[in-house]
Amino acid sequence: METLEFIIYPDGRVQEKVTGIVGNSCAEVTAAIEAQLGLVLNQEPTSEFFAAKVQQSGVVNTQTAYSDW
Repeated sequence: METLEFIIYPDGRVQEKVTGIVGNSCAEVTAAIEAQLGLVLNQEPTSEFFAAKVQQSGVVNTQTAYSDW
């Protein structure tokens, strides 16, 4: 599940935490929000940022061979 969590501090700082999004896609998801919030002071990528997307192919290759036994 993709989630965005925001903590707004009394001094106006906003902490944003993104979970459930693999790779750099989180930057695309949060770009518009960050543009409205203002200057980004710090970014700390999580392990999900560095994870690779897993893609499964629906094609199964099978090969039948007859032995010369």
